[in-house]
Amino acid sequence: MFEKLKSGFKGLVNKVTTTELKAENLTPILSDFKMNLVENDVAFPVADKICDDLVKRLDRVQVKRLDDRKKVVDENLRQVLLEVMLTNKRIDLLAKVNEKRSKKEPLTLMFVGINGTGKTTTIAKIAKFFQDKNYSVVLASADTYRAGSIEQLEEHGKRLGIRVIKSTYGGDPAAVAYDTVNHAKAHGINVVLIDTAGRMQTNQNLMNELIKVKRVVKPDLVIFTVDSLIGNDAVMQAEEFNKAVGIDATILTKVDADVKGGSALSVTYVTQKPIIFIGVGQTYKDLELFNPEKFVQMILR
Repeated sequence: MFEKLKSGFKGLVNKVTTTELKAENLTPILSDFKMNLVENDVAFPVADKICDDLVKRLDRVQVKRLDDRKKVVDENLRQVLLEVMLTNKRIDLLAKVNEKRSKKEPLTLMFVGINGTGKTTTIAKIAKFFQDKNYSVVLASADTYRAGSIEQLEEHGKRLGIRVIKSTYGGDPAAVAYDTVNHAKAHGINVVLIDTAGRMQTNQNLMNELIKVKRVVKPDLVIFTVDSLIGNDAVMQAEEFNKAVGIDATILTKVDADVKGGSALSVTYVTQKPIIFIGVGQTYKDLELFNPEKFVQMILR
């Protein structure tokens, strides 16, 4: 995972470590590195911030030994990356579901994103995540547009032993979502996961449908799922969905196949919403809670 990003950072640390720590020496090195970041799917504003902040932090730092200098560069780079990755809001799904359960209400999560990101499979993985923690789950098949979407979610429901509430194709997605929440309340189910139609962020009619589902159901969280392999498009999609619907968190899918890694750095900074999970494979277990500190440690080792 993220081999190119790791290699870029390693090369940067080596170059900066053997350079006198002055802005005039650091700026050309970081100017080259900025292009390396962009080539690895880091959005321009994020690449700018990383490089500008690093110059400010390292300018005229006095270090005597080469070993110490490497530690100083490493530590400052770590801090810069953490500032990019961290948001004001951390989301603890288990704390949220417990809080809702104490009020005898289900935790309601609405999933948005375009087709092909692995959204429906991700929903099944999250259902499994909650099941493994002994919470009951119900699925809402509110994607009434894409052929096969209802059957796909039903197949996941069958494998996991989870009820799927559905309508017919062309039906009202908001009504399906609303019925599912009511079903959960009536049966004491802990978690409602709502699958919505994958749509291009430029399709205003379908975006309006999403807004309607959100208005009717008032989900606890709107979660944006995005394919990490699409690079800077991931950032553009995240911005558009956040503007149109308002997202609370992101899940990056197909991270196990991502050699670049820039999407993970960029999406959080651009939306100021945390990544909560990353998808790392095909099975229901292949979902990891995302930890910004661990991510930064991994790309800098």
